[in-house]
Amino acid sequence: MKITLLLLTLIIIMINIPNDSYSQNSNDFISINSDVKYQYFATYDTERLNKIMNDELATFCEFKQSFTQAKYPLKLYKVIYKSVIPELNNKPTECSGLIAIPETGKTSMPMISYQHGTVFTNYEVPTNPESSYETRLELAGLASQGYILIAADYFGKGISKEPEAYLVKESAKQVCYDMYIASLEVLKHLGYTPTQFFLSGWSQGSFNTLAFLNKLESLGVDVTAVSIASTPSDLFAIVNRWVFEPKPIDAIYLPGLLALKANSFEIYYNEPGLSKMIIKPEYWQISNDLFTNKITWEEFDKVVPEKIPDYINPEFKKLISNQLLGYGKILSDAEVYRWRSKTPVNTYFGEIDEVIPEYIARLPEGYQDLIGGNVTAVSAGPKADHRGTFVFSVNHQLNWFNSLLK
Repeated sequence: MKITLLLLTLIIIMINIPNDSYSQNSNDFISINSDVKYQYFATYDTERLNKIMNDELATFCEFKQSFTQAKYPLKLYKVIYKSVIPELNNKPTECSGLIAIPETGKTSMPMISYQHGTVFTNYEVPTNPESSYETRLELAGLASQGYILIAADYFGKGISKEPEAYLVKESAKQVCYDMYIASLEVLKHLGYTPTQFFLSGWSQGSFNTLAFLNKLESLGVDVTAVSIASTPSDLFAIVNRWVFEPKPIDAIYLPGLLALKANSFEIYYNEPGLSKMIIKPEYWQISNDLFTNKITWEEFDKVVPEKIPDYINPEFKKLISNQLLGYGKILSDAEVYRWRSKTPVNTYFGEIDEVIPEYIARLPEGYQDLIGGNVTAVSAGPKADHRGTFVFSVNHQLNWFNSLLK
């Protein structure tokens, strides 16, 4: 009888141990089904995580923050999952994403979906954190405090063979949602259960975050809170600002952002010749090479002018002024705040952000306040540029998210 009870106790204990120990000793992908597979690839110990928040921060930006020291080591997993591309008639495709699991000794933890910002390569993505400081800071600043963190690489990034879907709204929704579903399957397979669900994003990723939130709310998925930083919430407004009111503060890489946007929209919105219509002939080929990852940002920067008005065809100004026709209509439809959200959102802005002006970043607050939503604009301070705003938001949202835990 005693032996039977002992065996029963051991079985119960084994059932409740997370099922990820075996994957540490294997680099093989583990298939859950025909749509999802995953692979363990690294562990970040607390020493590594604290180094990210201290020594490595100075190489990313001059904006200083004091972070909470890491509590838990993280196991990192690469997920490969199937998705579809809405703008291309639901074309089937394959994508990659990251899951980070803190070693808390618990099987139930809150979860954050992080949407990353703009990168000019296909490898500076969450599944390659050593090439992505923003991912490392999310891991160190948030996941190490006891949050499971998931992050999609997006269409055209990571393992994806598709053209980059840069700020393409329906694709952003889909790639993030399918990563969320794939992550739930992987976590279940590993023996973990997410509790509360949070969203976080920066720059391009904050656009994608609001688009993703819209899809989640439409499907009845509960989201506890959302943090967005330097949000290009209205592409019509931001592109018109770059074209008609350039400022000395404007980032030198704005032409690179427009290169990605023009080439991406040409493909995903089926507008042949759009990029040539926007970009001056002498800069078109190198812009396409940047979009297709044939050259680096540094090579692109040596050739193109720093200001958007010097980079675009003069006729382009006429095209973007009309919200009802062609590219102007596409831009006008590319907004992610003109709907009523029930989820609390903090939108962080920097007072010297060289990419996203304060007015653009705060648009969701004013609009949602008008219709009874719940968005709060939070200043990262007078010294916060684009990267500084991100750093501040990671630090600030931890305390906010923690205050909402049940």
